[in-house]
Amino acid sequence: MEDKYFIKGTDETPEINFDKAGNCLKISGVSMPENALDFYLPAISWLIDLKKSPNEKNHLEIALDYFNSGSVKQVFKMMCLLEEMTEFGKEAKIIWHYKKGDELMQSKGIEFGKFLDIPVEMVQR
Repeated sequence: MEDKYFIKGTDETPEINFDKAGNCLKISGVSMPENALDFYLPAISWLIDLKKSPNEKNHLEIALDYFNSGSVKQVFKMMCLLEEMTEFGKEAKIIWHYKKGDELMQSKGIEFGKFLDIPVEMVQR
């Protein structure tokens, strides 16, 4: 497993910064890639590898300003992979950042939390 996975954000794709040694799992920006499955596949594969030997604490920070319907499923897959890490006795949680006044992104974070058995911490920025 590579220790890090990083992809710089663009106008249509988010920045993804995964660093096992630095205990950093962050996704930020805008997510509207033409093919969300292809875009997120390397990040999902990286998390699958991390799941084999997770850190004691695994916190996925998501700070998306917008994401399209194709991205929703892929982001949720990553959340579910984090949830599976608790099977190994490791801590896992989602930290969902949303802009003040962005009720849509706030409600999406709350909605995801209803489908997960790990905490979803809501953080207004």
